[in-house]
This record gives sequence, structure tokens and C-alpha cells, in this order.
Amino acid sequence: MKKSLLLVFALQILVAGSAYSQLFVSNVSKVGTTAGAFLEIPVGARALAMGDAFVATAEDASALYWNPAGIARVQSNQAFIQHTNWLAGTTFDYGGAVFPLGELGTIGASVTSFNSGQMEVTNIDFPNGNGLYFSVNDIALGVAYARQLTDKFSIGVNAKYIQESIWNEQASAFAIDIGTLLTTNFLNGLRIGATIYNFGTNMQMAGPDLRQFHPIDPTKLGTNQNIPEDIETNSWPLPLNFQFGLATDIIKTEDNTLTIDMDALHPSDNYESINVGGEYSFKKFIYFRAGYRNLFLKDSEGGLSAGVGLHYEIPYSNLSVAFDYAYNNYGRLSATNTFSLAVGF
Repeated sequence: MKKSLLLVFALQILVAGSAYSQLFVSNVSKVGTTAGAFLEIPVGARALAMGDAFVATAEDASALYWNPAGIARVQSNQAFIQHTNWLAGTTFDYGGAVFPLGELGTIGASVTSFNSGQMEVTNIDFPNGNGLYFSVNDIALGVAYARQLTDKFSIGVNAKYIQESIWNEQASAFAIDIGTLLTTNFLNGLRIGATIYNFGTNMQMAGPDLRQFHPIDPTKLGTNQNIPEDIETNSWPLPLNFQFGLATDIIKTEDNTLTIDMDALHPSDNYESINVGGEYSFKKFIYFRAGYRNLFLKDSEGGLSAGVGLHYEIPYSNLSVAFDYAYNNYGRLSATNTFSLAVGF
């Protein structure tokens, strides 16, 4: 078993190393140089309220996003939905479900959706709009598998199909997330999590609007007025990220639990940073959370987060309900309010 664990860690390090050897060759931030930016929008009001420090704590259906290894520790079937009125009038939605299969492991599926809403087309002749409208629609479909290799160590993989569209143009890609989660025997069961996100193919826009018709020389009689031309777009990589997290319960009694988390982020399209957060629960019924993301990140906006949650197990049944809320401050970009609901069955 020790050889298996070493093999898993070696595989994760190999994937991370091969990816970052190509991406990190300078000290620039590379902001705005990746496609699929909606993949970086965090999931789950619980995680958001804790400052996005969640890689080592993800043990519910939201682990499909944060750390696929965490779904191996979900004890019953669970469904999860989230809605966020995101920045600049956009919306972000996420849904996932997890199904434990006993000794065979755990499987899961997820859907991520981002929508800009309707925007009016403008150009040089119609700077205030020409009566036509377009929108940006992004979607990612994921399937995941995770397994407990020991009672303390789990590994998971999430495979995703990703599509971005703007007006009549589309781009698609495939990617995987690889995660590991380890519970130790010291510091009240210190948990160590690590995840590589969005390791996959590039995205390149294509569509009918990229084919246009132009005359060779409009000043000459007899010139063909409809010479076709195709606009070639560049391909762009996905927002690769390696996130390493630590979490422990500094207070753990029958009625009270206080958890602290810290994640270190190493993204391909920004500088490194740290997220920190904490959660206090009373009788595993009401939860209070706070955190701060992007510590030490140059030119970051905001960072403070807070939230509450209510978890309730319905008597004489296998049903449980968890309702969570998070407030996140994004500085000059305003703030967001996120609501999520998880149902166990």
C-alpha cells in the first residue's frame, strides 16, 4: 500500500511539473492569457465564506470542484446546487451529485454554467446599439471517480468537457482535475489536500461570423465584390492551477467544533497567493464562517468573506439538508452573495 501511495503522489507531481515547466518561465503574472475563465469561479457558499480555503476540508458534493478525492468520504447520496449573481450583471450556477458505491469507490457528476445576459450589438455606425443582441454562455460537464486507498488516504479524478460561446462562435476543450486527501494522526487529525485543476487541451474560437466577404479592389470596375476570407483566431490554454491545503480542528467536542484552513495557490494566469478561513459549528446545526482570499497577491481586489449555514438531519429518515450563504467582497468590483443547497438521501 505504501508503494501505491508513493505512486499516486509521484503521478500528481509529474503532471504538475510537466504543466508548469511550460507555463512558468518568467515573473510576469500572465493575467488574461487563458481561456475558460469561468472555471476559476469558486463553488459552494461554505467554501466561499471560508475564503476559498477548502481543498483539505472538501468532503461533500462541492468537492467535485475543490478536490475530487473528497467525494470518496461522502457517506450517502448527495445532490448540490448553487446560484450566484456574479460580477457585472452576470450569473453563475453549479449543480452536482455524488453516489457512493461501497468498496467500488464513489462516482459523481457536475454541471457548471455561466451566462452574461443579453447585450446589445454596437459598432462604428451604431455606437448605441443596432437592435441586435448577443450573449456569452459557458458550460462545463464533469464526471468524477474517487476511492479510499486506505482509511486515511483518498484520490480522485474529475474529467470535464468545456465549451465557451459568444454570439455564433464557440470553443471547446477537455480537461481533468486530480486530487488527493490525507488525514494524519497528529494535530487533531490534520488534513492535507492537493489538487491540480484544468489540465487539458487549448481552446480556439470558431464559427460562421469569422467568415467574411471583401472586394479585392473596390475602386476598379469588374472586381469580384465577394472574395471570401476566414479570420484565424489563436488558441489559448485553460487556467491551470495547483492548490495545496491544510486543515485541522483546533476545538472538537460533542457540541462545538472550530476548524481552520489554509490553502496555497499556484495558478498559471496570476501570481501565487494564500487563502485562509475558519468555521465554527454548534451542535453540527448552525455554522459561522469567515475568511480572506488572495493574501499577498499583487493588485488583488477585496478578499474578505463571511457566511452562515444551517444543517439539519430529518428524523426517522435518511434525508439531510444543508443551506449555506456567503458574502464575498471584491473591492471595486463590488460584492457577491452566494446561496447553495445540499440534500443528502
